[in-house]
Amino acid sequence: MRRSLPPASCRVSDTLIARGHHGVILTQPEPAATTDDAARVLGVDIGAITKSLVFLLDDDPVLLLVSAAHQVDLRRTGQRLDGVLVPASAELAVQMTGQEIDGIAPVGHPANLPTWVDTALSRHRELWATAGHPDTMFRTSYRELLRITAGLAVDVD
Repeated sequence: MRRSLPPASCRVSDTLIARGHHGVILTQPEPAATTDDAARVLGVDIGAITKSLVFLLDDDPVLLLVSAAHQVDLRRTGQRLDGVLVPASAELAVQMTGQEIDGIAPVGHPANLPTWVDTALSRHRELWATAGHPDTMFRTSYRELLRITAGLAVDVD
């Protein structure tokens, strides 16, 4: 039996298609509670999993797309972005993206967020990102991720 996609994942697929991506969203064959689990289920290196994280840059919400292989260095990344970078609250992240925590996609939000893409993701030929719900993912590449998000490259560690 085919499972229907959650509404947020449908919005992600529609946005992907509108931006020239194939828009195919996969539902995980088994729950993946962590990025390590997602990498194992997909059979990829943890560094190829893209985390979509909402931060405040000088009080303005922004999106950082980060390799799951490492953490964002707030001080250095903030300096690179010419501001003070702090994590957004979970409530603000959900409000800004219209998506659940642990399911935030790089696209498909009510309004476009300024987006920066971790340069570490460029080391992988194929990337995977959540698609609006924790049980959904889509495949992309670094160059395509920059294009579909109108993102800018940044070192986050």
